[in-house]
Parts: sequence; C-alpha cells; structure tokens
Amino acid sequence: MAIHSSALLNLCRCLRGVLPSDPDWFAILGLANETLTTPALIDFVHRFQQSLPDEVCAYVREIHRRNEVRNQRLTAQLTEAVVALNNREVTPVLLKGAATLVTASRAQASMRLMADIDLLVPPEQTQISLQALADIGYVVHFQTPAASEKWCTDLKRPQDVGMIDLHRTLPGPAYFYRPAGDILENSKLTSIGSGSAYVPTAAYQALLLTMHDQFQDYDYWVGGIDLRHLLQLRDLVNSPDGLDWIRLAGYVPGKLARNALETQLIALTELLGVDVPASMRGRRIPRLQFKRRIMQARFPLARWPLLAAAVLDYRNYRCGLGAEYRGAGQSGNGTWAMPKRETFRFIMERARAHRVGKV
Repeated sequence: MAIHSSALLNLCRCLRGVLPSDPDWFAILGLANETLTTPALIDFVHRFQQSLPDEVCAYVREIHRRNEVRNQRLTAQLTEAVVALNNREVTPVLLKGAATLVTASRAQASMRLMADIDLLVPPEQTQISLQALADIGYVVHFQTPAASEKWCTDLKRPQDVGMIDLHRTLPGPAYFYRPAGDILENSKLTSIGSGSAYVPTAAYQALLLTMHDQFQDYDYWVGGIDLRHLLQLRDLVNSPDGLDWIRLAGYVPGKLARNALETQLIALTELLGVDVPASMRGRRIPRLQFKRRIMQARFPLARWPLLAAAVLDYRNYRCGLGAEYRGAGQSGNGTWAMPKRETFRFIMERARAHRVGKV
C-alpha cells in the first residue's frame, strides 16, 4: 500500500500530460516510485520542464535513463531465452511485460518498468523448457509444488537484471479464459532475434492483465489499483492495431468477470483519460467498485470497512467461479448468501499484505 496515496489523482494528471495545480512533488514522486511508474513521467517532464523544479526533472530523467538500459538488457535476456527454448522445439508465449518488450517501440518500452520476464509454455514441455534454460545458466530461485494448479518457477542468473517466470497456465482461474479460446488462437508468431515466440493480440493481453490484477492479485476483492498495468492497457488501446472492444467484451464469462473488467476500464477512463466505449463503463456495480478504490486511495483506513463491498458480487461469484469450485453438479439456484468467515479472513489477509506496485 502506497504511503503517498493522496497524490494518486495528481500523479494520474501528470501521466495524462496535464500539469497539476499546487502539486506536492515529494508525494507525487513517492507514489510514482511505489507504483513503479516513474519512468512513464518522462514525456511529462519533456513537455513541462520550464514549469517544473530542476530536481524533479533530473530525478525523472535519471530513473528513465536507468530503466531504458535495464529494458535493453531484459530484451537481450528474453531473446537469448527464446532462442534456447526454440532449440528444444519449444515456442513460448510472451505474457505481460515480455510482450511489451517485443511489440513496443524502444522509446515506448523505455517508459515501462518490467519486474521480470513472464513466459508461458505447454504443460507437457515444462521439463524440457527448464532444461533448456538451465543449459544457458539459469537456476531455480523459487518453484511451486509440482502438483500445483498454478505451477510456476522463478529462474535467475547472477548477471541478469530480472528473473524469468516460467508458467504452464495463465494467471488467475482458467474459468475466466474459456470463452476466449486457446491462447495460441489469439496470438501471432513473432520473430525475436533469430528465434520466435507467440505474442497475444491486444484484446487478449488486456484480458490477461485484467484477470491477473483482479483475481490472481485479488484487486477486485480488496479494492486495489495497479497503475502500471493501467498504463500498459492504455498502450494497447493506442497501439497501431488498436484494441478490439467487442472482442474483449466477448471474452469475459459471466457477471463477475464482466464487473471486474468494467471496473478496470472505468479506472482507465477516469484516471488516464482513455476513451472506452460507454457501454463498457456505465453499469452500477463497476462504478461503485471504482469509487471504492478512489476512496481507499485517498483515505487508506477506509479500506477496512469498504472490504464489505466484496458482498456486492458474492452472488455472482457463487453462480460462476464458485460453482465451478464446488463442482458442476452443485451450481445452486442463484440465491444470495453471505461469505463464510474463512472467506472474510482470507480477504482481510490479502488486504493487509504489502503488495508491490499497488495503490
């Protein structure tokens, strides 16, 4: 949780290219650091350098310069890993920031801070992928148990600036991806150096980012905002091919996923000024969820009573994802019920945990 959350709206004004009135630059830069968005302020600094304190300009330029160098090293690291996997007849899918490194221009990529390199490989190629990466020096830093539904492993080398996160399933429950179909059907084979990898379409990347934030990271339940990923969504909307809104809307299964997606899109409009179709940002529950997020950002202690907002969508959870967890034969009749005590305790634990990059 950022300690400078009152600066959220002013930071978003900067990211939209608008000079705030009477800004607290210490708070704004503090929140930018906390949300991993400082490099994204470089365009703002170039535009308003005559109106900004010299220290602010110098700081943002230095962070941007370092991030540009780091991303160049990440790109080289990604290229080497893809070639090594290809040599074992594995063609990975690039997820999240890894896709940005390949598809964005160098100038655009330099404004995005990538935590690591996320690669998806087929489950049956997990072991050969691990061996291919071990052959070029990677060792396991962390690995979930082999039987985990969401198996992943973090791989590192001493000379690298980031780890490789190797996945065999998509982030969040598989339930949320079924209407979209197989990821390879929504991806394009793209050259990377002498190798190749699959890059998802803009709409599928938007789905991935949203489901990752809202359900794998539990942002939908605890009222979190991932500003860095909102910037990536804005980049997808502004990409040469644009974002197919109709296709994105058709990807989501049921009311819970739709509410989560629209909550994300309302934040994209209200915080970053992106023109999202009115049909995807006008419904009541998503708007209430967004207002909850803004309230929590301005008044952090409000997050505890506002955890009760999870009840707004608990019926939709029980009828969709919850029914799948209970078993297809126990989908229920859609009646309303309060969450169990264990569910409230779990959500409170997630809300209490410090989460890097979240407001």
